Amino acid sequence: MTAHLFAITFDARQPLRLAGFWSGLLGRQMVDDPHDGVLVLPTTDTEFRIRFAPNERPKVVQNRMHFDLTSSSLEDQRRSVARALELGGQHIDIGQDPADDHVVLADPEGNEFDVIGPGNNFLAGCGPIGALACDGSPKVGYFWSAALGWPLVWDQDEETAIQSPQGGTKISWGGPPYMPNGGRDRVRLDIAPAADVDRRAEIDRLVSLGATVVDADQSDAGGRVLMADPDGGEFWLRTPR
Repeated sequence: MTAHLFAITFDARQPLRLAGFWSGLLGRQMVDDPHDGVLVLPTTDTEFRIRFAPNERPKVVQNRMHFDLTSSSLEDQRRSVARALELGGQHIDIGQDPADDHVVLADPEGNEFDVIGPGNNFLAGCGPIGALACDGSPKVGYFWSAALGWPLVWDQDEETAIQSPQGGTKISWGGPPYMPNGGRDRVRLDIAPAADVDRRAEIDRLVSLGATVVDADQSDAGGRVLMADPDGGEFWLRTPR
């Protein structure tokens, strides 16, 4: 019994604008979320939805999750950077080495992402979003591997990564040193149990794996329950689907 990844959710002060940025950058369709916000849809079975949920609180700390976008060539990398800037993105400095082969950018609301140079073996074959790169300990990688039923594809030097059995985007955790938790995460996983699984049973299963319920009485307009992984990273559990 495993959950499935429904979406990566971003808090957004202007959900439509932010969805338009990522829709334009990735070449994906965007639609209204029937519950709240905007969705950017996948184009293949190995991609995931990106959800932008309205939230007026400004971003004040660096996100603990970010996208690593892949490039097929240096020219492709340059085109991706230029397209991001054209759509409202910006260059940012988070202490990266100028000699690094990736370009660090932020979307119009300051969410960090990297455009990785060509020839990255770890991201080869993973698609346009090569990885959702996260700050976190190995125990979180083990937790999400069990929660989603995705095998570990990297487990070395306190760094872990998982990937769907069908392939596609990896989710990775970088190990120590860890970033400070600045409060509510602006980027979160949005998961759901299978249609024939009771949500209460899924909550109990996730708790047995190391999760906690942030607030037993808290749910959003879509009926989701806010939980946290073993490192305290928040995620949403949706109704079965």
